[in-house]
Amino acid sequence: MSDRPDFAPSTLVIHSNRSYEKQSNSILFPIHQTATYIHESVGVTKGYGYSRGANPTVNALEQAIAAIEGTKHALCFRSGMSAIHTLCMAVLSAGDHVILSDVIYGGTMRLFYQVLRHFGIEYDYADTSSAEGVEAALKPNTRLIFLETPANPTLKISDIKAICELAQAKGNILVAVDNTFLTPLLQNVLDLGADVAMMSTTKYIDGHNATIGGSLATHDETLTERLRLVRKTIGSIQTPFDSWLALQGMKTLPIRLEAHQKHAGIVAKWLEDHPRVVKVNYPGLDSFPQKKLAEKQQLGFGGMLSFELDASTEDSLHFMDALKLCTCAESLGSVETLATNPATASHCDLTREQREALGISDRLIRLSVGLEAPKDLIADFEQAFAATIGSSK
Repeated sequence: MSDRPDFAPSTLVIHSNRSYEKQSNSILFPIHQTATYIHESVGVTKGYGYSRGANPTVNALEQAIAAIEGTKHALCFRSGMSAIHTLCMAVLSAGDHVILSDVIYGGTMRLFYQVLRHFGIEYDYADTSSAEGVEAALKPNTRLIFLETPANPTLKISDIKAICELAQAKGNILVAVDNTFLTPLLQNVLDLGADVAMMSTTKYIDGHNATIGGSLATHDETLTERLRLVRKTIGSIQTPFDSWLALQGMKTLPIRLEAHQKHAGIVAKWLEDHPRVVKVNYPGLDSFPQKKLAEKQQLGFGGMLSFELDASTEDSLHFMDALKLCTCAESLGSVETLATNPATASHCDLTREQREALGISDRLIRLSVGLEAPKDLIADFEQAFAATIGSSK
């Protein structure tokens, strides 16, 4: 059951669960840049003892995220990867098995392959576009299903509700969803049955390339306390200053998402119609094979897309270098439009054969569409085409 107040999103991000500082009545919650807290008497505190365990500014961000997730429980971490790592440390033991989306962020793949497998945690990738693909990968020791939807960088979509129903029927299997691309304002994964909602708050929550952070949200109070214990123990809590900046960015999240999505739709359609573009991955296009599933479980199509040029890998990379307004940089979800080549960035640890099998060619360009005017972005693409591979086949 959702704990989300009956507010419109623009009201929700500004006022729901909002914390105020009582001493000065500052309209902005202050940065509590402190390591420790004074005990009122021996063993008696105001709920804070040491900032590795909890911090008022971090807590203010957690309350704000819990509000948009529609729950009472959210925790913030030093990065999105730190959030995933903490989740795994909290719920998995040696010998447990995890199912991962076959198309997923390269950092998540690296966590399992280069770190967690050395601690006896097993994992397999599965086609999570349907419950059948997940069921085929289940094992008696499966403890966690970790989905990323829409997936980075092909925008492949997992059927969240069907997979959660499968997990619940099997029992003792948690479902966690990386919802970074959409946030709960465009896809509420807890409402769809997930046990844990994860985000890299670095992206759309912050929105300004100013912080690194991650979050986990759940309805399960026992799981929350377990996550809190592990976070405190391994020291993965978000920093006060990054939390404060993310709080400010989050207040404009709905209006930013609206613009990101509008601009992405315009750019995606223009790219799809361009003679030197072979393919565009964007759930809002009629050509996207999973558009109906996107319409079923999402409240919007978001600001992320990827596309492949009718060009060699070398010329595709030259095209990216020729962009002047769009910035070639990793990350996403910011006011600036960011372009990246997954083969040399997020998924560089995979072999070419592995990437090709997932639809991630060396020519694929991922685009996080920003808040610039679409006509200016299109003009930038046009000059990059003209400067590198030409405008027609």
